[in-house]
Amino acid sequence: MEENTLIGLVKPGTISDPLTELLRMGARKLIEAAIQAELSEFLGQFEQRKTSEGKRGVIRNGYQPEREILTGIGAVSVRIPKVRSRTGDAVTFRSALVPPYVRKTRSLEAALPWLYLKGISTGEMQEALSVLVGPEAKGLSPGVIRRLKESWLQEYSEWKKRLLDKDRWVYLWADGIYSGIRASSECLCALVIVGVNDRGEKHFLAIEDGMRESIQSWKDVLLDLKERGLSSPNLAIGEGAMGFWGAMEAVFPQTTHQQRCWVHKTANALNYLPDALQEKAKKGLHEIWMSEGREPAQKAFDTFLKTYEAKYPKATECLLKDREPLLAFYDFPAEHWIHIRTTNPIESSFATIRHRTNQARGCFSKETILTMMFQLGLCAEKRWRKIKGFTHLALILEGKIFKDGILEGNSTQDAA
Repeated sequence: MEENTLIGLVKPGTISDPLTELLRMGARKLIEAAIQAELSEFLGQFEQRKTSEGKRGVIRNGYQPEREILTGIGAVSVRIPKVRSRTGDAVTFRSALVPPYVRKTRSLEAALPWLYLKGISTGEMQEALSVLVGPEAKGLSPGVIRRLKESWLQEYSEWKKRLLDKDRWVYLWADGIYSGIRASSECLCALVIVGVNDRGEKHFLAIEDGMRESIQSWKDVLLDLKERGLSSPNLAIGEGAMGFWGAMEAVFPQTTHQQRCWVHKTANALNYLPDALQEKAKKGLHEIWMSEGREPAQKAFDTFLKTYEAKYPKATECLLKDREPLLAFYDFPAEHWIHIRTTNPIESSFATIRHRTNQARGCFSKETILTMMFQLGLCAEKRWRKIKGFTHLALILEGKIFKDGILEGNSTQDAA
C-alpha cells in the first residue's frame, strides 16, 4: 500500500472510545484497499498501450476532489485517484464503490471483525463492502476482489518475516486467543506475542496458528522469532496453563524471570469457590498483588491459604503452584508493575474479536482468520503508548537489581 493513503478520517478528535477508533480505522483501510485494487486492475488494462518513446500510455495523475462517506461511526473522507493518457485518448478512472455524491451508509455497529473476516474471503468481499458503502460494491470485478485479498495476505506474510534484531526486547507477553470462529473442523487458537523494546514501545511480534497450545506449537513460534533476531527477554508474562513456558525454557533459557498473569490466576482460583465467597476471596487476592513489597505480599498470600485451604483445597492449590512466578514483578521497577502483572496488552487488544466474532457464521480457513486478527492487531497497536517509566528499561538491560520496585542502593527513584 502506498504511503500517501487514499482515505483519511474526518474530525479525528470526535473519537469517543477505542472500539469506535478501531472501527473507523478499519473502515478506512477496507475502502482504501478496495479502491487501490480497482485502480490497479484499471491500469492493467492499458499495460500494452505505449507512447512513441516506449513509456506507459496511461498513468496515475493525482486525485479528484475529496468526498465524504457518512457511516454509522462517523464521516470518512475519500480521495479517488485520477489517471492521465499520454497518447491523447480520453481515459477516466471511475470507482464502483464511491458514487459522485455524498451518501449515508448503514451502521457499522455489527463490527469490523466481521467485515474483515468476510472481506478476506474472495467470495464474500462484495457482501462486506456493501455493508460499508452500499450496493455499488456489486460492481467490483473478480479481478479487483482477487487483488484486494492478495494485498492483505501479502502484507501479513511480509510482516511475519520482518527482522527484530534492531531492538533489544525487555518484556514479552504471551497468550492464546480463541476467536470463537471455526477454522476447518476446529476453533482456531492464535498464539500471540507482544514485546516491549528498550525504548518502551510495545509491538506485536507474533500472531500465529496454534490449534493446541502445546509446547511444540509455542516452540515453533519462539524459534522463528529468535531466527529473526529476537533477543532473550528479561521477563516473560503469561498464564500458567500454557506450553509457552516449556518452550521458553528450551529456546530462551537465559530468561529466568517468569510472571504469571494475575487476571487469569484470579479467575481460575475463584472458579473453585462458591459464588457467595467469591467477592471476599477476590479482595484477598487483590491484597496480594497490590502489596507495596514482596514481604507483605507473602503475608497476604499465607492469609489467603489459611482462610480457604481446609474447605477449598483446589482453590489454594491453584494459587500455590505458581507462588513465586506470581510475585516476580517485585524484582522490576515499580512503574512497570501495572504493565507486567497481567497479559492485558493482548487481552484488551483482542477483546473485540472475542466479543464480536460470534456473529460470524460458517467455516473459514486458518489463513483468513489469522489475517483478520493481524489487521485488527495493527489497528490496536497504533493506539499504544510507551510503558510508564520506560527510562528504567536501560537499567534492567545493564543488569541492575530492583527490590520491591526500587533500584538497590537508592532510597528513591528518579521520576521517569
